[in-house]
Amino acid sequence: MGQQTQPSIRIQKEDFDLAREAGRLTRGRRDVGAVVTFTGLCRDEQGAIAALELEHYPGMAEAEISRIASEAIARWPLTGLTVIHRHGMIRPGENIVLVAAASEHRQAAFEAASFVMDFLKTEAPFWKKRHLADGTAGGWVDAKESDAHLTRRWNRTG
Repeated sequence: MGQQTQPSIRIQKEDFDLAREAGRLTRGRRDVGAVVTFTGLCRDEQGAIAALELEHYPGMAEAEISRIASEAIARWPLTGLTVIHRHGMIRPGENIVLVAAASEHRQAAFEAASFVMDFLKTEAPFWKKRHLADGTAGGWVDAKESDAHLTRRWNRTG
């Protein structure tokens, strides 16, 4: 059940392979009925963006993602949870983040993946800087109120 699940959390420059990561959650297991994945990609914003540069606070980012993942494992009966967040220069169309949740039943996997992603957007210490296609610096990306609104729906206590 969820309490024994240890999440896999990685912060890396390198890209990840969605199929390989999903396979790791099911390999050798017969109790997994669903794997839900979310992959966040870099958009080009109608051709305006050449790249996003993602920075993080090493150590703190891993700790915060671990805390979010642990909360998801405590709330849902997960058989596995993987969170990968990239840093460095990321071009449009490239992967930024992966959340993959495995469970015996689909609803738990859907909800856990959504929960983790909502809180990654608002609580994990990552900063994004736009690099514009015209060669100029586009500045740092501000947090969105719409992301904060999504986290409030989970009614966290404690």
